[in-house]
Amino acid sequence: MTQIEADENSRERRYTGPVFFEYGFRPFFLGAGLQAVLAMLAWMVWITLQQLDSGWPDLSIAVPVHQWHAHELIFGYGLAVVAGFFLTAVPSWTGRQPVRGALLAVLFGLWLLARIASWTSAWLPPVAVALPELAFIGLLSYLVARALLSGWSKRNFVFLPVLTLLFVSAALHHLEAMAITGWTSAIGHLLAIDALLVLLTVIGGRVVPAFTTNVLRREGTELLPRAADRRDTVAILMVVALLVADLVAPGTVATGWIAIAAGAAGAVRMVGWRTRHVLTSPILWVLHLGYAWLVLGLLFKGFVLVTGTVSEILALHALTIGALGCMTLGVMTRAGLGHTGRPLHVSTMIAASYLLVSLAAVIRIAWPLADLPFGDAALLASGLLWSAAFLIFTAVYWPVLTRPRVSAAD
Repeated sequence: MTQIEADENSRERRYTGPVFFEYGFRPFFLGAGLQAVLAMLAWMVWITLQQLDSGWPDLSIAVPVHQWHAHELIFGYGLAVVAGFFLTAVPSWTGRQPVRGALLAVLFGLWLLARIASWTSAWLPPVAVALPELAFIGLLSYLVARALLSGWSKRNFVFLPVLTLLFVSAALHHLEAMAITGWTSAIGHLLAIDALLVLLTVIGGRVVPAFTTNVLRREGTELLPRAADRRDTVAILMVVALLVADLVAPGTVATGWIAIAAGAAGAVRMVGWRTRHVLTSPILWVLHLGYAWLVLGLLFKGFVLVTGTVSEILALHALTIGALGCMTLGVMTRAGLGHTGRPLHVSTMIAASYLLVSLAAVIRIAWPLADLPFGDAALLASGLLWSAAFLIFTAVYWPVLTRPRVSAAD
């Protein structure tokens, strides 16, 4: 087993509180699934009403709809997955007790309060919208840092700057919402996406070959994924370089070439991962697919910036819907099973949800590229496919995430 799937029972104090707050993956993965559906559907309804000029009353949000859409998918959905992952993986990495019970309930409550505030920001002072979200990220960062430092998990210290960047990114958005700045929300969202891509690059490079090795070894395959080498370091450093370039020279040709180099480094890294040997295992191929989307998204972003032929927004959706969507859904479905004692095999419905996310990304990118008619309908179709994928996840994993761990006898 990998670290994230390690059996913690032998070293943890007995927990007698509510099952839902036994481990961080339970509330945050379920919250992420619901947020992915509701935020996307709300955005589609709002833009449709605006396009129809229906005379609908003013929205309950104080920021432009496109800003709200980006923020809720990054900090509502994405950060919930990050929280669930770290609160579950860090105890395995460090040997420390997990965050659970009342403290976990407080942390989840802050995330939920931040979502409610964001959804009703037109009726609240901007500072009241900012505080719960910044408090949530700050508390999460403190808890992760405390565990990593006390357990001296040096290999994982790389994640602390990422959490710091996410805090700064959220602050930049709220500074604009409070009219302190007039231009920082877009920078904050781009910085947050890049920080999540760094996270995906580091974690993906660990778990994809590790999980693949476990399965192929059980099947008796002798040709296993190659051990980590300099390619991993180069791939990570190139994505970090892209993050820096997006800060100091966003939208430039130089940044485009860095993105191409990052995509190429990611492609080289995937060589030897034995992807073709996992095509019969959805819980594995979705992780390979998510990392492939990362490679394609980086290459596409570089092409867009170097040539200036199409909008960078399309490349960002390849990275968000395709890479982050596939990888986070794959991690949540796997961790949800592994940490509740269930076999690591997903249902046909979950396998279909993996494909729906990728199809949503393809439609969102390919339709504008082809300059086909009914572009707004295609955009809505992409949103519906995304919503359907996470509605399936939420429905199938509701009992997994809310009920006790199954025993060996079960």
